[in-house]
Amino acid sequence: MYVQNLIRWGGALLELAHFRQGQDSIDMVQDAVSKLEEALRINPRKPDALWCLGNAHTSQGFLVNETDKANGFFKKAARCFQQALDEEPTNELYQRALEMTEKAPSLHQELQKQLASQAALSGAPAAGPAKPAAKKKKDSDFKYDVMGWMVLAIGVIAWVSMAKSNMPPPPPPSSLK
Repeated sequence: MYVQNLIRWGGALLELAHFRQGQDSIDMVQDAVSKLEEALRINPRKPDALWCLGNAHTSQGFLVNETDKANGFFKKAARCFQQALDEEPTNELYQRALEMTEKAPSLHQELQKQLASQAALSGAPAAGPAKPAAKKKKDSDFKYDVMGWMVLAIGVIAWVSMAKSNMPPPPPPSSLK
């Protein structure tokens, strides 16, 4: 029960990170990682904890600008998803998560290109120092909005998956004779 509570706590932190921006979002995802790693220290073969941790690492990857650092997070995510899939080979959610993680580095690179081109388009000469700061904040807000929606989507998927895994088994079929 304690492990499941840690997993839920980590999943909730991951979802809540969507409502934060900047360092607050990064810190909240890191807190989620800590809770999920704690759950895995107790039960290292818990597939839903591995899957949720993979989602947290994916979120971390999208929250950093540096490609090498992001790719490191994506590799950690892929390992988690693979371990979850090894525990439950028929779980399609784990399979799709692993497949999507393979695409994460190119998605991150594309996001960084779009942010850079948006910054270049808005980089017209400014009349004073206040405008560049406002543009930088606007670019940063856009980046965190995009990443926030991604974190929310991952969180919703995690929540649905955990809800499905905790459903009671269906009643046995009754024979009416």
